[in-house]
Amino acid sequence: MSVLKRALTALCTVTALCAATPAISEDQGPIKVGILHSMTGTMAMSEAPLKDVILMLIDEQNRKGGLLGRRLEAVVMDPGSSWPRFSLMAEQMITEDKVDVIFGCWTSGSRKAVLPVVEKYNSLLFYPVQFEGEESSRNIIYTGASPNQQALPGVDYLYYRRNIKRWVLIGSDYIYPRVTNELLIRHLRQLGVNEDDIKVMYMPLGFSEWGPVLRDIQNFTSDGEPAAIVSTINGDSNISFYIECAQRGISAADLPIMAFSLDENEIVGVYTKPFVGHLASMNYFQSVATRENQEFIKRWRQYRNDEEAVTSSAIESSYLGFKLWVQAVESAGSVHTDDILGVIVGQSVTNLSGSTSTVLPNHLLSKPLYMGEMTESGQFRLLWSSSGVEDGQAYSPIFSGREDVDADWRPEINCPRYDKTAQKCLSSSSHPAPEIPLR
Repeated sequence: MSVLKRALTALCTVTALCAATPAISEDQGPIKVGILHSMTGTMAMSEAPLKDVILMLIDEQNRKGGLLGRRLEAVVMDPGSSWPRFSLMAEQMITEDKVDVIFGCWTSGSRKAVLPVVEKYNSLLFYPVQFEGEESSRNIIYTGASPNQQALPGVDYLYYRRNIKRWVLIGSDYIYPRVTNELLIRHLRQLGVNEDDIKVMYMPLGFSEWGPVLRDIQNFTSDGEPAAIVSTINGDSNISFYIECAQRGISAADLPIMAFSLDENEIVGVYTKPFVGHLASMNYFQSVATRENQEFIKRWRQYRNDEEAVTSSAIESSYLGFKLWVQAVESAGSVHTDDILGVIVGQSVTNLSGSTSTVLPNHLLSKPLYMGEMTESGQFRLLWSSSGVEDGQAYSPIFSGREDVDADWRPEINCPRYDKTAQKCLSSSSHPAPEIPLR
């Protein structure tokens, strides 16, 4: 009897486990998830962790029974920080590997290279990094920050709380820094800042010879007026920039740097003293004290097998994108792009800060805002946070003709540039060329 009892108990246990974990069917084959992030080249230190977080989320989803009863399978490609390779690999993923969705890109140059590909093949890209706006595609969900969710609040923080009078806008030489800085120039001029008090500089991605550049900056900010550097530098150039600043005696007390693309993940393993006291404007910091964040950090460290592994705003944006995609697939009962786009607007998830991020009609998200100060631990001390979430804007009203214009991808409107006042579609192009003089 005892043997029979043990056998029955084991059978009940197995049955319960099978009921708790849905079986994954192989009849329809796996759902293929494309991951298109640089693991080599100047952007590798920024992008490689985003590849890892999507792999972690795929693994977790498969342990829950997959999606629609099907296993998720990652298709990973390394474009090597080359924008043409992003385009070529996106096309290969879609046409040869038959991926159902792509999570990827960092720079706006890489996103602009992939945009016509996902539109041509009616595929879907989840883009997890802050961008300059002035674009909205039916085939892209923008889970990073728009300028009104990061760059503009960062400048306002310096202007109103630090009383900054002299401004150095320095960035890597490509689309995001140039358009963002043009927007910031116009914003500063509206605040009453003289044009002579704004200096704009661009350096190539991967640039590291900062000595002459910083001498120029020090000369510009040497008149005694409160000054700040607003940085749209991307990739590994960030590390050499801060180190050279410290070597030249540029401190956060005298000349603070406000960064839009430098986070916890990018300074892991780096001597942190040159970064201490400098600032960042983000939608998330690892130091945010919420249950959701602490639980995610624990899962991330277990997956990486590293008790010191850190998170970042871009990692959180990747996490949000994946969760929103899963919800939309479950809601649509399909992985097909048209079916997902029919239900994704209005999908909401709890972000790691504990508030709710929702997919807006323009395919951006609502997100909280934070200002942080770098500490020697490589983390950020929170200085300010928004009281709620801010809706992302596809087009900034600072540029003329944008005041009442936004994208609206709800099926009944389906318009990349929609005049909300006149209630009519102004353009069928998903990426109209704005009349912005790029300096």
